[in-house]
Amino acid sequence: MTTEPPSRTSTDDPMPGPPPGCPAHGTGPGGLRRLYGPEAEDLEALYEKLRAEHGAVAPVLIHQDVPLWVVLGHTENLHMLRTPSQFTRDSRIWTALKEGMVAPDHPLMPHFAWQPICSHAEGDEHLRLRGAVTGAMSTIDHRGIRRSINRSTQLLVNRFCEDGEADLVSEFADHLPMAVMCEVLGMPEEYNERMVQAARDMIKGTETAIASNEYVMGALVRLTARRRAQPQGDFTSHLINHPAGLTDDEVSQHLRVVLIAAYEATANLLANVLRMVLTDPRFRAQLNGGQMTVPEAVEQSLWDEPPFSSVLGYFAKQETELGGQRIRKGDGLLFGIAPGNVDPRVRPDLTANMQGNRSHLAFGGGPHECPGQDIGRAIADTGVDALLMRLPDVQLDCEEHELRWTASLASRHLVELPVKFAPKPPQDVKQRPRAHPVPDPHQGWEITSPAPAHAPGQAAQPSAPQQPVLAPEPEPARTGTGTDTAKATTPGPERRLGAWQRLLRWWRGR
Repeated sequence: MTTEPPSRTSTDDPMPGPPPGCPAHGTGPGGLRRLYGPEAEDLEALYEKLRAEHGAVAPVLIHQDVPLWVVLGHTENLHMLRTPSQFTRDSRIWTALKEGMVAPDHPLMPHFAWQPICSHAEGDEHLRLRGAVTGAMSTIDHRGIRRSINRSTQLLVNRFCEDGEADLVSEFADHLPMAVMCEVLGMPEEYNERMVQAARDMIKGTETAIASNEYVMGALVRLTARRRAQPQGDFTSHLINHPAGLTDDEVSQHLRVVLIAAYEATANLLANVLRMVLTDPRFRAQLNGGQMTVPEAVEQSLWDEPPFSSVLGYFAKQETELGGQRIRKGDGLLFGIAPGNVDPRVRPDLTANMQGNRSHLAFGGGPHECPGQDIGRAIADTGVDALLMRLPDVQLDCEEHELRWTASLASRHLVELPVKFAPKPPQDVKQRPRAHPVPDPHQGWEITSPAPAHAPGQAAQPSAPQQPVLAPEPEPARTGTGTDTAKATTPGPERRLGAWQRLLRWWRGR
């Protein structure tokens, strides 16, 4: 007989820890597993242990042994996201925070500290702020975005294409989302190495994270002031001029949310998709063989390696039940994206192809679903496609087992992705990436046979009137084999056009 797991997220007295020598020795207070420290080096394996022990919702401890529930089930996560009457993102109702269990300098404070932004608001205020963000998003020209992504990709690849080697994390995946998002927001001049590193530093929660946040916010505050005075056609101007009437502080705070969320998620997504292309032969073969497109590959990656592995947090507005667990009012919950995506009730076979299935949790759901997910997808699939066209022979320059990740509760980031390829010349950024020209496979096809040659001295027999033969048009230059070149340059007797060639001329309007 098993007892109900202790509710460490409630105000009840905690159960005593396990005695020394017990198999659970080394866990936190109440025998709860920690989602940080040495015990959580492999979060994927830890989530599966928790699923086996507790089911779809499990009690855990986060940094400084703050109690929390982690939601592991796909269905349970969606219920939490889509039921704002029971769960909120407003951390001010969190019991652990109100009772002082969460210190002001808690390392995860930037993740759950309440801010006057749409992702923390509810009701009419949420509708006002969210409406302004989605309204500004709707003005983005997605064709223009893809041109910008392609141009930025060419600029980045030009930096290393002549070297024959590169690190696709630090030299590509970490930079492309920031370059594109700075242009979308209307501050392309702010894109530089420092902005990239500051955004990355903020997510890590390091000792310099506050200074990095100030650097990013300084750029966004300056941008808000400029666009308030001189509006243009960018995202920031539309956000400022939206009928919701956002204040300058609200504008800059929402710009920060859009910039950092889009940057971190898309940088991880780019690195993950590229790693899959380079390490999984079946994956690369499907792309090359046409059985899978790059957008489909992106969706597969969103299932297998979501850019954010979890989001902190959601909070219970009332006593309820979730996944067989009693959730008390004020309890905190962790939105488990990665464990939810591999829920065996949804994916009994993790090797099964998920092409065309967008029911993953990578972009959340409910009223707080990511409003910029289409931009993230565009950056990933356009960037990967353009890179592979520029470097079709790119391959991993190390053993797969040598790849390293930095993991945190929120995400898992590939440290580096070394590759090698044949050196290529830089490309004009005004041109789109082009594959090598391919000879026309129909050249030389002939449906009707040429007229037989007459024997010497034999008079030609009268024949039926024929259509006048048009002078051959010059063929465009193209690459081909030596035999093709000889056919193109060796003169020969003029002959009647075949049926297939006449059909092609009619089809082309000639």
